[in-house]
Amino acid sequence: MTSPVKTTCPYCGVGCGVITTTDADGKTHVAGDPDHPANYGKLCSKGSALGDTLGTKDRLLTPRLYGQDVSWAQALDHVAAQLTATIREYGPDSVAFYVSGQLLTEDYYVANKLMKGFIGSANIDTNSRLCMSSSVAGHKRAFGEDIVPGHYDDWDKTDLAVLVGSNAAWCHPILFQRLIRNQNERGMKMVIIDPRRTPSCDSADLHLPIRPGTDVSLFNGLLVYLADNGFEDSHYCREYTRGHPDALQAAREDAPDLLTVAQRCDISPDRLEAFYQLFSQTENSLTIYSQGVNQSSQGTDKVNAIINCHLFTGRIGRPGQGPFSVTGQPNAMGGREVGGLANTLAAHMDFDDDSIQIVKEFWQTETVATQPGLKAIDLFNHMAEGKIKALWVMGTNPAASVPNANLVHDALQKCPLVIVSDCIDNTDTLQHAHIALPAQGWGEKDGTVTNSERRISRQRRFLAPAGQAKADFWILAEVAKRMGWQDAFDYESPADVFREYSALTAYKNDNHRGLNLSGLADLAADEYNHLSPIQWPVPAAANNPATAPATHANDQRFFAQGGYFTPDGRARFVPVRYIPPQQETSPTFPIVLNSGRLRDQWHTMTRTGKSARLNDHIKEPLLTLHPEDAKKHNLVSGSFIKVKSRQGDAILRCDISDNQRRGEAFMPMHWNNQYAAQACVAQLAQNNTDPLSGQPEMKYTPINMALWKPDWSGLLITRTALTLPNLSYWTKRLSTDCFVYQIAAKNVEITPQQFIDHVFDDFPAQNIQSVQDRKKSTAAIAAFHQNRLERLFFTHSGTVQYQSAWLEKLFAKEQISTEDRRSLLAGKSAQPQEDVGPLICSCFGVGANQIKTVCQDNPHIELDGIGEILKAGTNCGSCRSEIRNIVEKFAPAANERA
Repeated sequence: MTSPVKTTCPYCGVGCGVITTTDADGKTHVAGDPDHPANYGKLCSKGSALGDTLGTKDRLLTPRLYGQDVSWAQALDHVAAQLTATIREYGPDSVAFYVSGQLLTEDYYVANKLMKGFIGSANIDTNSRLCMSSSVAGHKRAFGEDIVPGHYDDWDKTDLAVLVGSNAAWCHPILFQRLIRNQNERGMKMVIIDPRRTPSCDSADLHLPIRPGTDVSLFNGLLVYLADNGFEDSHYCREYTRGHPDALQAAREDAPDLLTVAQRCDISPDRLEAFYQLFSQTENSLTIYSQGVNQSSQGTDKVNAIINCHLFTGRIGRPGQGPFSVTGQPNAMGGREVGGLANTLAAHMDFDDDSIQIVKEFWQTETVATQPGLKAIDLFNHMAEGKIKALWVMGTNPAASVPNANLVHDALQKCPLVIVSDCIDNTDTLQHAHIALPAQGWGEKDGTVTNSERRISRQRRFLAPAGQAKADFWILAEVAKRMGWQDAFDYESPADVFREYSALTAYKNDNHRGLNLSGLADLAADEYNHLSPIQWPVPAAANNPATAPATHANDQRFFAQGGYFTPDGRARFVPVRYIPPQQETSPTFPIVLNSGRLRDQWHTMTRTGKSARLNDHIKEPLLTLHPEDAKKHNLVSGSFIKVKSRQGDAILRCDISDNQRRGEAFMPMHWNNQYAAQACVAQLAQNNTDPLSGQPEMKYTPINMALWKPDWSGLLITRTALTLPNLSYWTKRLSTDCFVYQIAAKNVEITPQQFIDHVFDDFPAQNIQSVQDRKKSTAAIAAFHQNRLERLFFTHSGTVQYQSAWLEKLFAKEQISTEDRRSLLAGKSAQPQEDVGPLICSCFGVGANQIKTVCQDNPHIELDGIGEILKAGTNCGSCRSEIRNIVEKFAPAANERA
């Protein structure tokens, strides 16, 4: 067993610390770091399963030019030559980088420096544009700089947590459990503002299921209520802010009274007033917001409507108070710091004359970009029009994640030069790459990330790089050197890059910017390697952070006594009014589609798709509908639905839940063309954007839908992944020892027999066993190799949803018993099998039926009692909502008490 290595989780913006060890067999074991102040040893289901996602399977291991493996020298020479030729012929703005919150800060910094400082264009944007750019724009309008004022301690100390557009129970469960503890220990109140009733709502004191997109009116109404009932902090407004009369006037025009707001938001006046009273009377109020606010054509205004209420009451920068933006990626904050967005320059500087001069001097270059570049949506639109001649994609999958994905595919197909740096070899985007560069993945990379509370943590290497994989900063620097900029990119280690970036944050800062890492600019290599988690700013006068304990040393909040980063040091109230979404529903597209994350999946599944246990919770892409909408369209649970928007279409299974509002639907964001035939939400989502932030409207897409009836359905289980023929519907899921495909098709596409011929043509007849019932239009076929099960297929006419738990277990056996061989084509064991039911707790592998049994055996049991017996819900807590629902239904005595 190797010595423990402290590093940081690569998933969401919580930034949890983890400790890794690797055993003699090469298996990595992951545990939470009890000393890290973001999580104190806790990990969510995804973090707990990180060890499952490592290894070289599906990795990009060697550089490739036009499909051929080449050396690094050949690849780098070609990239540099092609970029240089493109710039010479078409100019610097013909080149673009599209980067990722998966990059480390050091990688991000070098990418931004190369593009904006030496190529001379600002056409570098990031997938954080899809995530948090509205928060960036809102912060800058109100505070003068992109700053989250507080830190995670506020989640422990607040008396009222208002979660807006955030299903934190699933998306940020480690932080959400801090709220639960605060509820239990201090009596904190929780309000959830979300069109859907999400698992977070089960812990809420009040849920406001507002009409999608109406957040501005909701918070304008709150501002009016605060003013009319005497809750203005007049001292704070007078001394530290500017513009509140104009903001209040705009709010009065938009939300003149409670009834108007209730009608627009489509909620009861009583619920609305209860929220307004609770907020106004609770001084320690924390408003936590995420993608439901940001991913909107009015996202920036929503952010400022929230901030206006906190400025008006002076509830900012003090313990337990303030607006709190929660990021979606591990280094979305780090990318924002170094200038990874097209509309920022570097180190929280913009494209004003003074900042351009500062960066020119520091980087010692005359080719610094002087104006903002293309934001993500505009970037791909320009590429589709032929204006971008070379694109370098790093660590992200825009063909599956950028809205209007069909246009993105077309743009990538048209682009003369597409370079992709990635660690994964089978993404939708990599299919378009002319040049593929193998990048190091988590565990191999070395550098820093910044989480949602401004805390810098180290990601440390604990694995040897896979194949020929290299660090992103090294790849970029080597290309820059070959383009003629040897001295400016002469980095030997990520520590070199970090020191330079830290020095830039302090260069001619003079307290004009809150981002100041001057205290880290002279770290020795050993100090960098041992850097403890630390929250910025870190001015040079601070104690050496390399020796500081990993607790709350240097933690600080902003703005309790003003000190904003505007020209006069005052915050700005921003007048905002509700604006309807750019594409509204119509008779042709009458349903509003919302999209978001599932509990156990991440982005486009390039990492979580490699963990069998994370794929067990929700096994197929679903469209969730209200029962009345399902009835109107003749849909039942498990039906196939054909969904259409103005941008594209999809086929999914139907999921029916009264947690949905009528006239609305929800679709997960994770499935893509590597895991399903037609289930990519980005192919449906509209790409209208917020005019300030450029963030697309991913929470509001008008759609229509209809029942889709296949001629036949099938279940395919195979030991190795297969390339399937074109089908209307298929999904792929990794199980423990096999891949599981759910299939449905029309006979005009392919008949069941044609599919069987395609899937089993590599097996001799003597290795195949089959049964067929022509009357019932069913068939079952199995293929063996030396009595080991290799492939299994079932088919039935019409729509069928297959259960496969026992069949999947057979693939773990080296030899199939005679009894199992007789039973497997019937699809079930001759011997009774424990049916644990649908997976509820991924951390401990506990199913619904196990929880039901405990409830029936212990009729007085409550939620925590389940954890004591089964451990379910005792790790990250993201399954507690589902456990609670089972307890209330199957523990009758506990239900009576409730």
